[in-house]
Amino acid sequence: MTDNRPETPLLDRIAGPSDLRGMSDGDLAKLAAELRNEVISAVSQTGGHLGSSLGVVELAVAIHAVFNTPMDKLIWDVGHQCYPHKILTGRRDRIRTLRQKDGLSGFTKRSESEHDPFGAAHSSTSISAALGFAVGRDMGRPTGDAIAVIGDGAISAGMAYEALNNAGAEGRRLFVILNDNEMSIAPPVGAMSSYLSRIYASDPLARMKALGEGFEKAMPAPMRQGAKRARQIVTGLSGAGTVFEELGFDYVGPIDGHDLNQLLPVLRAARTRATGPVLIHCCTIKGKGYGPAEGAADRGHGVSKFDPATGAQAKKKGGAPSYTSVFGRALTAEAAKDERIVAVTAAMPSGTGVNLMADRFPGRVFDVGIAEQHAVTFAAGMAASGLRPFCAIYSTFLQRGYDQVVHDVALQKLPVRFAIDRAGLVGADGATHAGAYDIAYLGNLPGMTLMAPGDEAELVHMVATAAAHDAGPIAFRYPRGAGAGVDMPERGELLEIGKGRVLQEGEDVAILSYGAHLQECLAAAEALGASGVSVSVADARFAKPLDSDLLKRLALGHRALITVEQGAEGGFGAIVLHALAGLGLFDRGLAVRTLALPDRNIEQASPEQMYEDAGMSSAHIVRLARQALGLGGDVVPLHRTAI
Repeated sequence: MTDNRPETPLLDRIAGPSDLRGMSDGDLAKLAAELRNEVISAVSQTGGHLGSSLGVVELAVAIHAVFNTPMDKLIWDVGHQCYPHKILTGRRDRIRTLRQKDGLSGFTKRSESEHDPFGAAHSSTSISAALGFAVGRDMGRPTGDAIAVIGDGAISAGMAYEALNNAGAEGRRLFVILNDNEMSIAPPVGAMSSYLSRIYASDPLARMKALGEGFEKAMPAPMRQGAKRARQIVTGLSGAGTVFEELGFDYVGPIDGHDLNQLLPVLRAARTRATGPVLIHCCTIKGKGYGPAEGAADRGHGVSKFDPATGAQAKKKGGAPSYTSVFGRALTAEAAKDERIVAVTAAMPSGTGVNLMADRFPGRVFDVGIAEQHAVTFAAGMAASGLRPFCAIYSTFLQRGYDQVVHDVALQKLPVRFAIDRAGLVGADGATHAGAYDIAYLGNLPGMTLMAPGDEAELVHMVATAAAHDAGPIAFRYPRGAGAGVDMPERGELLEIGKGRVLQEGEDVAILSYGAHLQECLAAAEALGASGVSVSVADARFAKPLDSDLLKRLALGHRALITVEQGAEGGFGAIVLHALAGLGLFDRGLAVRTLALPDRNIEQASPEQMYEDAGMSSAHIVRLARQALGLGGDVVPLHRTAI
């Protein structure tokens, strides 16, 4: 892509937010236009979350111009929309490193800037955090006002309601800006979205309410209550008028979130007059000001590098299908055979691939919005009714529903099928989105069956196996990105629960792979074989129940055993170590090594670079095998369990 940077004379004068506070309102509007062009230019070179950032350009300018950041704490919910904020807060010179190795994070990050007071990459946390800062301020900590910017999709989550309820009860000075663009990643769903739309549609009533309240305040005290009752009869607005006011917030809006002539006076008035919690309802357009984004189905939510003149994104090279698409097609095929199969997702129908099933069976796919806890228990209820639910949630997001997995699914032995996308390291989204922990956090639950495909063909079989499994909960994990390019089966076959497979026979060292790192294991085996080391490679398929017969065979038939997984320590390797000890297989002097993600966060880069950083490339497997066999070679600081 060519570097067609826009002319930005006003933006060039901005070193930090304090520079905005001396600008006229007219210059701030011109600055917003320059900032929008800069975001488009930068993201065209890096890829990233374009639409959401374009939707808050004016908000970012207005908030930093009115509030005293970073003393005042500005918290962006999720952080998808933080690119304009980063440009205005001294990071413009690095904005073209966004989401790259050693570059700026695509989300807010405390270690990156004092202007990021609270890191965010999962949604619906901003109001809770802002209330925490407000309490800190009131208890004498050196912090000013707290401002949370939360989207209409994020406010569908239970955590946001909990925070609103608590903040209203506390009554502390706090600002919540509801960025209502009627568009999260997928179209927002649920009653709250409909409610906000109705508020927006009734804008004249809101103006009448504000006008009426202004007249009331000007009346003598004895007349005010009667006037208020009369106004409520005329406008139909009873009580406080909105659910936010009923929760204890002063509600302002809805206002045009792209009109600085509305934004600036409202924010200034709120900052001057507020004594308790205030919710400012701003209506915005995702992708605002850039035609290709505004016209896209997802409003340019997540884009690859693109031509800023046309919006045409760089095409990915052809090759193997993605694991996500393989899952979506396999699930649809199973649903065509069994009307009991339903699917649940939490605001990610296309991200998880269940949109493919929804296209064919729309009445059997349920998008519950950003509400993973509800999604899990909802699926549990459907399982209890006799349906066969697939709960498709990213590994990093399933963490949010863990209590429900434990209590509502596992304890009741309900056959919910968990399709866990984005397992392992995910690339540009970095550590916040890594699927590092699901093997460990699901592996300790009694009755849970855990699978992981070594390639995309195995995933098809695991979807079929999960569909037929009614004995209890079952989960299968798979990575982001393309498969290995293997031949695909016409239909899924049922796998024997708890049985792995051997792909290659040898005598010196056995490599036992769990999941999609199988190709690295095969590459390592080839390299070891070339140096005279005889290698067996096995695909565990199951972490629970573990194939004890296969484990005995590998342990008794080799001098060394290595486990490999795309997960954190405490996962598959720990399960194998426990089994080996219980079977007495250490008693013969077996050399065992476990290769897993190290006990640290792996920062954003390409997945290949991240696994190299983690010490998990095929070369690392080769060196680990040679160490286990006592063959010497360079020692790599792997931070692994060695027995």
